[in-house]
Amino acid sequence: MSIRTILVDDEKLAIQGLELRLQAFDDIEIVATCHNGREAIRKIKTLKPDLVFLDIQMPGFDGFSVVQGVMDIDPPLFVFVTAYSEHAIKAFEAQAVDYLMKPVEPDRLADTMERVRTRLANKRNTDELERLRTVINEVAPNAADNLGPIDDDVSSTRFEKLINVKDRGQIFRVDVESIERIDAAGDYMCIYTADNSLILRETMKDLEKRLDPRTFQRVHRSTIVNLDQVRQVKPHTNGECFLVLESGAQVKVSRSYRDVVARFVH
Repeated sequence: MSIRTILVDDEKLAIQGLELRLQAFDDIEIVATCHNGREAIRKIKTLKPDLVFLDIQMPGFDGFSVVQGVMDIDPPLFVFVTAYSEHAIKAFEAQAVDYLMKPVEPDRLADTMERVRTRLANKRNTDELERLRTVINEVAPNAADNLGPIDDDVSSTRFEKLINVKDRGQIFRVDVESIERIDAAGDYMCIYTADNSLILRETMKDLEKRLDPRTFQRVHRSTIVNLDQVRQVKPHTNGECFLVLESGAQVKVSRSYRDVVARFVH
């Protein structure tokens, strides 16, 4: 029986390295990889994996907040992967299935997989959730405060998954998750994805109503950013900052919107 697994790390090379090492285990089925905590919470709730390899230190929602964010479901087993926070490692040592230090050593990973199989064979019970709650309260008591609402099956259906854009005589169906940022120019919106830019005739106010505010936030009077695409925050003068996106594009966050974005990416 396969062990359905999700890998979570904001470093792409770290995920690629772990994927490579996990190929040695025939029973591991990687069902998703995530590069930030918000994405991880959604994937865990949707895919309901058996096991999650979870980086502790990530921008925005860290590993503690991810655990806190899935407390309302039957939680998967967690293996924490980190290069830092030795005090957190000690706290989790008795609570999580295991922890791994970066770079992950093959022999150490093999030991971890034995622990995982044993735990799964013994069947997790309600004590698993209680153990996670206890250690989160001890190690990251503010995780719940920082988290806020992440996923609501009812309210999430209100927001668009696909947007139809008529541009240059063609109709494009744009996957909302692929949108990196949106810039306004009067009654027109310029929608940027990783490999395309399209013009949509619609006001910023109306478009905002169609997008999930847990993912899309206005960071400037005329700019909306997909927070899942943010890879770095660069301080600027006068209390402003730049967000560096997955594509390498940089978006200025005006001072009046800084506090809104800080909840997610600082």
